[in-house]
Amino acid sequence: MAWITLLLAGLLEIGWAIGLKYTDGFTRFTPTVLTVGSMILSVVLLGIAVRSLPLGTAYAVWTGIGTVGTVVLGIVLFAEPATLIRLGCIGLIVAGIAGLKLFA
Repeated sequence: MAWITLLLAGLLEIGWAIGLKYTDGFTRFTPTVLTVGSMILSVVLLGIAVRSLPLGTAYAVWTGIGTVGTVVLGIVLFAEPATLIRLGCIGLIVAGIAGLKLFA
């Protein structure tokens, strides 16, 4: 259950990171409320997950999910570059997350 909680926390991290773009510097009310809500819920779920998962592993997986998801959505939503090197680096992050999950 802790891994599912951590996955949800990571998905919410993606949500608030992408949400930052839509807040327009926290000047738009609805995107700002949704972004701040996602931030809070993401950290709360991370806190719940670390009750039974090692802190270092949970934090690395949480930030890894957020990083990979944000980069991928940046490519899809905001036409950020999808170079071979960027995609290879994303692959390395995914491999690291998988390794931490397997050996935790």
